[in-house]
Amino acid sequence: MTPQPVEPDGTESAESSARTDSSGHASYAPFAHLTAPNSALYRDVMGAFLAAKERFAVHLRPEDVHAALPPRRRPAALDAVVKALDSLVEWGNLRADPDTSRVTAVEDFYRKRFIYQLTQAGEAAEQALTAYDEALGRRGALQAVALHDIVTQLRALLVIAVEEGEGQPDAAKAHLALSTLTGRFEALAENARAFMGSLQRTIDLHGVAVEVFLAYKDRLIQYLERFIQDLITLGGRIALLIGELEEQGRVDALLRLAAAREAADAAPDEAESAEARAYARWAAKWAGLAAWFVSADGRESQARLLRGRALGAIPQLLTVVRQLNERRAGRSDRSADFRTLARWFAEALDDAARHRLWRAAFGLYPARHLTVDADTLAERTAHPVAASTPWAEAEPLRISPQLRRTGSYERRGKPRKVQDRSEQRRQLAEIAAKQAEEITVARARLATDGTTRLSALGELDPVAFGLLLRLLGDALATWRPGMTTTAATSNDGTMEIRLTALTDGTTAEIPTPGGVFRGPDHLVEITDLTTGIPAREAR
Repeated sequence: MTPQPVEPDGTESAESSARTDSSGHASYAPFAHLTAPNSALYRDVMGAFLAAKERFAVHLRPEDVHAALPPRRRPAALDAVVKALDSLVEWGNLRADPDTSRVTAVEDFYRKRFIYQLTQAGEAAEQALTAYDEALGRRGALQAVALHDIVTQLRALLVIAVEEGEGQPDAAKAHLALSTLTGRFEALAENARAFMGSLQRTIDLHGVAVEVFLAYKDRLIQYLERFIQDLITLGGRIALLIGELEEQGRVDALLRLAAAREAADAAPDEAESAEARAYARWAAKWAGLAAWFVSADGRESQARLLRGRALGAIPQLLTVVRQLNERRAGRSDRSADFRTLARWFAEALDDAARHRLWRAAFGLYPARHLTVDADTLAERTAHPVAASTPWAEAEPLRISPQLRRTGSYERRGKPRKVQDRSEQRRQLAEIAAKQAEEITVARARLATDGTTRLSALGELDPVAFGLLLRLLGDALATWRPGMTTTAATSNDGTMEIRLTALTDGTTAEIPTPGGVFRGPDHLVEITDLTTGIPAREAR
């Protein structure tokens, strides 16, 4: 193994650091350790070199690397670390140099002794992986404090611009204020983007446990409301300050001062174009800041879009909470129904049972006819055709030429007699009247004479008990942490319920024909809105 060529300043040569392949393109061999076996050890070894670099340690010996590894993942033998170091050298992450500091005899020159250090390519790969890990773990934040800092720096720039108008330009102050301003703005914009992305994932419950979401939702809503309030008040103030700075080209002069100060440190061969490049960079940053807070040319500012998105997230969060509460209350939920059906399919004894379940759930039968009459049924009874019979092997169907030409077919002869369905309509009307009467009696049964305990409702028939469960579900769906009283109206607008929590720890028991309903006792007031009288006069 030979050491890599080194430039006079101690860095690697351009040829070795670029590590180009035969086609002249940059090679990505320093990332090979990510997919190689035992990749965790390679990451730990590279982490040890990065930690050593922060302590200004350039070279490490194998035993130094072995000692720096995390104890729980440290190999027992040093040879495993040496093999990992040699592989990283082969991929270009590390560079190996002969370790001559410990040579005390001629025989030592023939032993494999190396010290290792990071290559430029290896360090770049670790920086990319660090940025990748940080981006995946970033949740972002809506930084109200950054808004206050932006206001402060804009006011400072306004003072500097006034001083410049009086003939006292200060490039250092302008450069420092602009650097602080753009730094805070970039952090605000980046964190806002990350936060809104994580917020949408929270709303969609992607990677978030339901219990965690329910415990987190109230703080999240309060956080959004506080930031929206700050964005409304401070966003307008920031827009006014930006407008004042852009009047009479004040900000342009400040940008040129900052660009000239940066260009003063440019290399001699770049001095002529350094100031122009620096000014273009500062102008782009200022344009981004202005576009973020100021709407122009029919384009809404990013602050306004962020405010609208944050405002829209609050009702979305409340909708998710309501849906979760409905699921807990046992209401009909299509996704829960499909999951139950999937469990039934998984628990079916054989394929025949699964086919029967499929036909019962979806009613999708194979089509073997265009019309079915008595002759067709008799023929099929005499000569049944299996549903698995291919069309090519089944008995052909005779189709009228008129049906092929016009798409419609009318039988000749007198029309069919109109069927009298008065009896069916009478039966349906009786059923509807009976159901309406049962609901009316149930509403009257549940209507309370003022406020009473839930346990005092007594025994309920199935109709009244089902109505009570729906009312309790509507009330609990509006319940928020810290609340002691809530009110809700039924979906059809006929009943109103007011529910108040009790602190005595009592349990309510409501007997029904199907069993006894038990739960924490509450004060309840139920009003029949169809009569407007909250009393049990109908009982």
